[in-house]
Amino acid sequence: MITEETIRQVKEIKQSFRLLMNGEASRQMRESGLGYHLNWGVSLNDLKAMASQYPKDEQLAIELWKENIRECKILATMLMPVEKMTPELTELWMEQAGTQEIVELLAFNLLKNLDFATVLAFEWIASTDDLHQIGGYHVISRRLTDGMVPDDRGICEIIDQAVSAMSDKNLAVRHAAYNCLNRLALLGEDYASIVDSALEKCGLSQKQ
Repeated sequence: MITEETIRQVKEIKQSFRLLMNGEASRQMRESGLGYHLNWGVSLNDLKAMASQYPKDEQLAIELWKENIRECKILATMLMPVEKMTPELTELWMEQAGTQEIVELLAFNLLKNLDFATVLAFEWIASTDDLHQIGGYHVISRRLTDGMVPDDRGICEIIDQAVSAMSDKNLAVRHAAYNCLNRLALLGEDYASIVDSALEKCGLSQKQ
C-alpha cells in the first residue's frame, strides 16, 4: 500500500519539473517522435541532482514509473534499489519503457547492475521488438564494460544476433548491436579477431 509520504514525494517531484522545464528540448524530443504523455525537457544532469535529494526507495520508484511522464520514468531508474529489482519487474519495466531514451537509461542506471539481467538481455537481442533488442545490447555492452567475460556460447550468441541486426531497418538497433560488438572486441586480441571476422562478413570493420 502506498504511503502518504510517497504520495507527497511524487507530488513534490512532479511540481519541481516546472522550475526546470526546457521548452526547446521538449519540442525537439516531440518532433523526434518521442511519444511521452508529458515531457518537460528537464536535463539529465538536473534529474541526477534531483535524485540525489531522495533515498533509494522501491515504492517511490514504482509510483514514479507508473506516471507516463518522461522525467518520472527517468527518476524511477535512478531511485529503484538494485536489490528490489526482480526478473518479473525488469520484464514489466522493459515492456512499459516506451521509448529508446528510457530503455537506454534503464539499462545504464539500473539493469547493468543486475546479474540476472544478462540472461534476459540475451533473450531480448533475439526478440523481434526493436526496444527489447536495443535494451538487450545496451545491457550486454555495459556488463562487458564492467568486466563480464562471456563463455563460448555467449560469444557466439552475441555475434550471431549482432551480425543479423546489421541488416535491421532500425538504425538504433544497428548502432546498439555494432557498439556491443566493439565492446566485446575490447576484451582482448582473440575477441577482437573474432569480431573483426564477423564484421567483415557484413562489409564493416571496427574502425568504421
